[in-house]
Amino acid sequence: MQSLLVGCAAGFSGDRTDAAGPVVDTLVRLGGPAVLIFETLAERTLALAQLARRRDPSAGYEPLLDDMLRPVLGRCLAHGIRIASNFGAANPAGAARRIHQLAAELGVREPRIAVVEGDDVAGGQHRAALLAHLGADAADLPIASANAYLGADAIAQALRAGADIVVTGRVADPSLTVGPALAHFGWAADDWDRIARATMAGHLLECGAQVCGGYYADPGFKDVEDLAHVGFPIAEIDADGHCTIRKSDGTGGLLDEHSAKEQLLYEVHDPAAYITPDVVADISQAELQQMAPQSVRLTGVRGHPRPAQLKVNVFHEHGWLAEGEISYAGPGAEARARLAADVLRERLRDCGPLRADLIGVASILGDDGGAWLADQPTGDARDVRLRVALNHHDRAMAERLAREVTALYTCGPAGGGGVRTQLRARLGTRSCTLPRELVPATFRFISAEAR
Repeated sequence: MQSLLVGCAAGFSGDRTDAAGPVVDTLVRLGGPAVLIFETLAERTLALAQLARRRDPSAGYEPLLDDMLRPVLGRCLAHGIRIASNFGAANPAGAARRIHQLAAELGVREPRIAVVEGDDVAGGQHRAALLAHLGADAADLPIASANAYLGADAIAQALRAGADIVVTGRVADPSLTVGPALAHFGWAADDWDRIARATMAGHLLECGAQVCGGYYADPGFKDVEDLAHVGFPIAEIDADGHCTIRKSDGTGGLLDEHSAKEQLLYEVHDPAAYITPDVVADISQAELQQMAPQSVRLTGVRGHPRPAQLKVNVFHEHGWLAEGEISYAGPGAEARARLAADVLRERLRDCGPLRADLIGVASILGDDGGAWLADQPTGDARDVRLRVALNHHDRAMAERLAREVTALYTCGPAGGGGVRTQLRARLGTRSCTLPRELVPATFRFISAEAR
């Protein structure tokens, strides 16, 4: 059977919107069955999407959807390149409606768009099961949303039913690749080895340019050419699930055994048991082989039966996050920034713990309580930006941080400037698992007339 090409044009929400063009150009040149995926969803982005939908019921999908799709939607439809993406986030139906509008604006044919549903488990029918699996302390948790990590089955079913575009909410990242492979090759649902191989192909693709040298680059140690124009990856998957990864034509970056190995191991807790909703993949005997410049083949992946439980992320109301920043420069800048942090801690003592970071000096290793920073001797940094933050259940209390940071302009210490403040609602996250049978995934088509 003819191989399947899967190109990735985004590795997270906020990724470059000009990446899809070279990927589609390459898919067209290579010819044959092809799918374009956009992986734009993570725990943080889904939480932000839930907040956006609470403010506006028509929102809650990927905010860059227009910018990502507009340059390539017409070409994908013209060349039979199907699209699968989780850019539906908290509102897959809203994303589908917007794609129909976009197609009309572009004057291209109306696409058949399917949305995958079932990941939303915040409803009353799931409440008891959620509380049972979250623990007794969750009884009074103000749950805003709960989403299960679905697998590839519904994506495959939608593609078999003729979908040009499949929009999902929370699915496992590799499932965006596994679904098209299942639909194309017709593998059995328990063909664990082939599904595991497609899963790892999806894992190599899911972070976009990362496998092509992006996140890999480290000057003088791991040099990457033309990083400003780094390419995005394309996987050629054969009937046995093995894949060859290449970079999109005419782009910078580096795709070799080393960059591919880093991505293969990325976020894998156990190489012999990488757990996904579709399969438990075993890469302990996997091999990566350079086939040509910018082309690497993955073999040796095995699979085991998929888990009986699905992971669920539960978002709950968690008060207000207030942030403020101010810069200090010149002699004694670090000492003045530290003094400003001390002033804010005293002024906001009744608001709770204040997080203080000296960006460029001590901002990565610090702790919310400030103990780590206090133990570090004051240095002689001459360009320091102080960033402070606190979380409070009462908006009025959180708002005080913005006023106090702004007041540092003239209330001291000397020479502060460039104040920025922000206040936003915050969602906390808890995780649990639910039995697979409680979370059935389905799909449905949404027409251009749907509202």
